[in-house]
Amino acid sequence: MELKLERVEQKVGASTWLYPLDLTLVPRAVTVLLGATQAGKTTLMRVMAGLDAPSKGRVLADGVDVTGQPVRQRNVAMVYQQFINYPSLTVADNIASPLKLRKEANIDARVAELAAKLHIEPFLQRLPAELSGGQQQRVALARALAKNAPLMLLDEPLVNLDYKLREELRDELSQLFATGQSTVVYATTEPTEALLLGGYTAVLDAGELLQYGPTAEVFHHPKSIRVARAFSDPPMNLIQGTANADGVALPGGVQLARSLPAGAAAALTVGVRAAALRVHGRDGDIALPGKVELAEISGSDTFVHVATPVGELVAQLTGVHQFELGAQVTLYLAPAQAYVFGADGHLLVAPQGI
Repeated sequence: MELKLERVEQKVGASTWLYPLDLTLVPRAVTVLLGATQAGKTTLMRVMAGLDAPSKGRVLADGVDVTGQPVRQRNVAMVYQQFINYPSLTVADNIASPLKLRKEANIDARVAELAAKLHIEPFLQRLPAELSGGQQQRVALARALAKNAPLMLLDEPLVNLDYKLREELRDELSQLFATGQSTVVYATTEPTEALLLGGYTAVLDAGELLQYGPTAEVFHHPKSIRVARAFSDPPMNLIQGTANADGVALPGGVQLARSLPAGAAAALTVGVRAAALRVHGRDGDIALPGKVELAEISGSDTFVHVATPVGELVAQLTGVHQFELGAQVTLYLAPAQAYVFGADGHLLVAPQGI
């Protein structure tokens, strides 16, 4: 399905939940709606599904205007953060329900295949009430996948699952989406999840659609500071600077050598992703000596907060590292890995080589 939104806007009372936006989803691909809580992701998905009619604008499915057409008249599958299953049906019958409606052959085999993919094959004869919340969410996912609808909407479907299972299911879902024919819309607050799912990403913030395009392109070339903030975990380090003949002058007498476009305003913002900072220098690096204020180990990475001449920076180091609070440490940055944003917050210069 090609889903197209034209100047769609959503207001609830005096509040604007979605500002006017245009969005055409790439058919048979995964589009991630990325944004913080209350960015407008669920509101947008409800409009896409037909659960809510937009205050203004049109929704077109394969060129047909379906604005205001209720969800029961559309062939859409949707999975919410909070699972919804048929309580009186077994897990197997829940998954099989859309297959039976279509009178498909080999229903048992398809149910078994989806149950295995989502790690719920031991529970096929149980009722949903006999399962944990995470297991019930997987049943809802399996039923949505079985429906094989032209449009599949998933509103943070893995948020209630434990970390290990969430990682496993991301990989499984990516494969299932790749082999299916559905246009998939997947909402998440996690930049890492958007990168893992690939496809395309639409970044939303406070009801505004900020950027839409191939996921890698949006990540490496955010149009603005707002996009860069939304698509960075941990948040991108932002440093105020001033344009000069050699690039950008940063606080503490630090100079960033970057070629700036002609006519760039004097006041600039330099953005540095946490992963671009290192504790071992290379030729041409900027050295930023500082003091450790906090060190956090998360999974296989260590996040170090360092007070430097240009301000507090967060470095993401691969592996488990030990840092004493107050210890002296020097962070290193290759100038080519820095972003430069103009006074209006829009991107002027992106890192080179990506």
